Amino acid sequence: MSERQACILVIDDEVHITRVVSLKLRNAGYAVLTAADGEEGYEQAVQHTPDLIITDLQMPYLTGIEMARKLRGHRATSRTPVIMLTARGFGLTQEDIAGTNIIEMISKPFGPSALLDRVNQLLEDTPSRGADAA
Repeated sequence: MSERQACILVIDDEVHITRVVSLKLRNAGYAVLTAADGEEGYEQAVQHTPDLIITDLQMPYLTGIEMARKLRGHRATSRTPVIMLTARGFGLTQEDIAGTNIIEMISKPFGPSALLDRVNQLLEDTPSRGADAA
């Protein structure tokens, strides 16, 4: 009886951030999908229904906020939790994140190990959505 491997979608237009975060998550045993912008991220999320999304705020085509709002409005991703990566000093208000599933905001630069710890905590606290995605 093997448990389904949790899937995390990492979206950032900065390739080095995507690589570092993806490597850290894969080494911890997660399945990882990546996207380079908000539009591609939205398409990946709808197609694969990941367990968690880690996205940058400032991206081409759709910002992280715009993408998170679209995901909240889509049946398959309406409950998918989102971690938002923001530039240092760029804060988001409750009004900014209204209508999204953003559950955490982390400022860049961040430590990959600290991010992994937070991902582990969030996925332990989130009931499995595998049955919902079928």
